[in-house]
Amino acid sequence: MTEVAGHAGVSRSTVSLVLRGSPLVAAETRERVQAAMVALGYIYNRGAANLRAARTHTVGLLVCELNNPFYAELTAGVDDVLDTEGFVAFIANTAEQPERQDRFLQRMREHNVDGVILCPAAGTQPELLDRLDRWRLPCVQALRFVSDQERDYAGVDYQAGMETVTEHLISLGHRRIAFVGGTLDHSAYAARHAGFTAAMRRHGLADDLVLRCPLTRRSGAEMADHLLNRPQAQTAAPTAALCYNDVVALGLMLGLEARGLRAGRDLAVTGFDDVPEAALSRPALTTVATSARQIGQEAARLLLRRIADPQGPPERIILPSRLVVRQSCGAPSDSLGGAPSPSLHHRDLS
Repeated sequence: MTEVAGHAGVSRSTVSLVLRGSPLVAAETRERVQAAMVALGYIYNRGAANLRAARTHTVGLLVCELNNPFYAELTAGVDDVLDTEGFVAFIANTAEQPERQDRFLQRMREHNVDGVILCPAAGTQPELLDRLDRWRLPCVQALRFVSDQERDYAGVDYQAGMETVTEHLISLGHRRIAFVGGTLDHSAYAARHAGFTAAMRRHGLADDLVLRCPLTRRSGAEMADHLLNRPQAQTAAPTAALCYNDVVALGLMLGLEARGLRAGRDLAVTGFDDVPEAALSRPALTTVATSARQIGQEAARLLLRRIADPQGPPERIILPSRLVVRQSCGAPSDSLGGAPSPSLHHRDLS
């Protein structure tokens, strides 16, 4: 209210009168105050007017692919922490649509949530974080970020994980490796692609075979033809496919099976995330474990710290990834197990 008063050039008591609809305020003054409220994004919460300092013990959780099992694990991790602290999450699926994301954030603000955990939809602009600052709504970015400057974030070292699995395929003798999956540009895609590129170039191998497709099982299955039936005028067919995530990889394995082929024998296939189904597929999927549930837990703890201390220094929590070798890459059976990527779990408080 003080900021609205300053913006409109009136006293705080005048703003209060306008909010209460008092007839004592002149029409021109009322219009000036209302214009200031719009400019500053001020919303008068009448139900909480006398409880302004109280918390609602609710937070918003916005994810971009609720149908992806990875996000189910992330949500479970968030709930693990919030439940023990007496908080409840409002969950929203943005479906990779920034405008839908904006609507959900506005609704959550109207419900006076204490903070939000945001996995930014592709195309989200950094201005959104500035707007949340103006709303005084604590925000933790999770899995992806639109700005890493002075912002809270919890995620995993995607680049190191993708480098590790690429190096593993190269160690098995593969020289022509495809990077498969992803149609949207965001920080997670950029980091995974960078890991693939770095490992391939380190060994003097071409990194040009990048096939983009939606992150669905059906699209993964359809990629089988693109990988195996390449025109002779193009470069040689790959012997391995490194998929953006497990959903695409599991779909690709089904596409191979429909053609009488098998992952690990006719084409090495790897995924990323290690969703529960990865270990149960046949053949079992070689992948990179990214600990979705733990990321959710860390994001929730970070948000609770930020709610308790709004002025504290920003934190970046980066969890390590871990290579999980199974049969789909064609590795010898005695290599089953997990190898950590060269990533460190760290908090950057600078």
